[in-house]
Amino acid sequence: MKIICVGRNYTDHIEELENQKPDAPVLFLKPDSAILLKKQAFFIPDFSDEIHHEVELLVKIKKVGKHIQKKFAHKYYDEIGLGIDFTARDLQKKLKQEGLPWEKAKAFDGSAVIAEKWIHKDKITNLNQISFSLKKNDKTVQAGNSAQMLYKIDELIEYISSYFTLKIGDIIFTGTPAGVGKVNPGDILEGFLEKTSLFKVNIK
Repeated sequence: MKIICVGRNYTDHIEELENQKPDAPVLFLKPDSAILLKKQAFFIPDFSDEIHHEVELLVKIKKVGKHIQKKFAHKYYDEIGLGIDFTARDLQKKLKQEGLPWEKAKAFDGSAVIAEKWIHKDKITNLNQISFSLKKNDKTVQAGNSAQMLYKIDELIEYISSYFTLKIGDIIFTGTPAGVGKVNPGDILEGFLEKTSLFKVNIK
């Protein structure tokens, strides 16, 4: 099982971090050790003073595929989920300045929140218009919609599978909208898909 993450997939998030709009999806991986265990708090690691939350729609792969054409991509997933890509922003900035990979800032232990509950795609009216949001201490800090994605789910599957064989249980993090921000001890993060709460995480 692998976690494939997409960066810079929402224009407003690209602008808030002053990045360039990509000509193709930006990909990076997280190991399974990055998954925050269910009902566990997220502990801010000692190597960063600036951990940011990034709420994202998730897609769970249901069968093995390689070089999947966009028109067949819908056959490779049934479930949509929600999660957080925790990012050590200070460390990421340093790594980017030095031209080095991001993994230390993105793939550390506990950096991937994956909601336990998944929503079958048949229960979603339009996969290209899924609204989702993140509340921090009961205040909405991020709100997005899959309509805002530069690269939609089926396009991502086509692109990703041209590089990596997708396997059963693999999870795709599809990118985050604007509103990312620092978390502090005592914060409570709650993620919503449409109006349904799918996870709650305490920050320690």
